[in-house]
Amino acid sequence: MNKQTYYSGTGRRKTAIAQVKLTAGNGAIIVNNRPFEEWLPNAEERLVVIKPLIVTENAGKFNATVKVIGGGLAGQRDAISHGIARALQAFDDNLKTVLRQHKLLTRDPRAKERKKAGLKRARKAPQYTKR
Repeated sequence: MNKQTYYSGTGRRKTAIAQVKLTAGNGAIIVNNRPFEEWLPNAEERLVVIKPLIVTENAGKFNATVKVIGGGLAGQRDAISHGIARALQAFDDNLKTVLRQHKLLTRDPRAKERKKAGLKRARKAPQYTKR
């Protein structure tokens, strides 16, 4: 039987879902068949995505291929980070403690609250009129 050549992880945030595959390489990240730098031009936001690799001292050791759907840019960014953390855990279970300390394995449960009947949004009520 062949040895597994990649490690996969699925990350989620709000309504975004990211499927991440890590392979041995030089640190290239491809998101939806586009280079990482083109997909996310802001350097500070790119740090959020590669934080699991930096924290575990694996930056530059893995190539990541990511397929992300749903949500907006912020949700997709956090979903990719979550997926990379899960894939690193699949690579080496000893990294779990480091990833947990930096809260990278916990799925962020915050999502948009549904609109309620009689309200304008989830909680905003129409202005009260006395007369």
